[in-house]
Amino acid sequence: VVKREFTNDKATDFTAILTSIKGTKPDLVFYGGMDAVAGPMLRQMKQLGISAKFMGGDGICTGELPKLAAGTMADDQVVCAEAGGIDQNDKAAVKAMEDFRAKFKKKFGADVQIYAPYVYDATNVMVAAMEKAGSADPAKYLPVLAKTTGYKGVTGVISFDEKGDIKNGALTLYTYKGGVKTSLGVVH
Repeated sequence: VVKREFTNDKATDFTAILTSIKGTKPDLVFYGGMDAVAGPMLRQMKQLGISAKFMGGDGICTGELPKLAAGTMADDQVVCAEAGGIDQNDKAAVKAMEDFRAKFKKKFGADVQIYAPYVYDATNVMVAAMEKAGSADPAKYLPVLAKTTGYKGVTGVISFDEKGDIKNGALTLYTYKGGVKTSLGVVH
């Protein structure tokens, strides 16, 4: 880390911040925000001659980012990460997700939004804990929920560690080629 700069979601001019960053000759600029700010920031990076990779989380990982960047994104310049993801080599997991998407589309007449399968699994894991605890009282079911191991959901097998974090959590990394979001793969 060679430099830390800050902005807000109302800003539109990043010239001062980016000029300060440019002087460090960064390999990568990490932006922790949304696409509405990332797009103009990418445009201004291009105007200032900053060709560094640009990385962020799910807030920039949208189909709108190329439009907001107005054609200034180079192929593979942007890397973004979304929580979750299924290894395409895991045939059972791929099948479970395909089935979920088909059932969702049939029932709601719309495509699955990014986190819907995770919310579906989270709800079902919580319901299973309530059933096992015999109660909807958080004082009774939360200890059972914390001990969840091996729950088979549409997003994979769900288990929690001693801190309550999901075991073997995944991130899906993406980049953009020709303005189209393209998967780089799933990392655990």
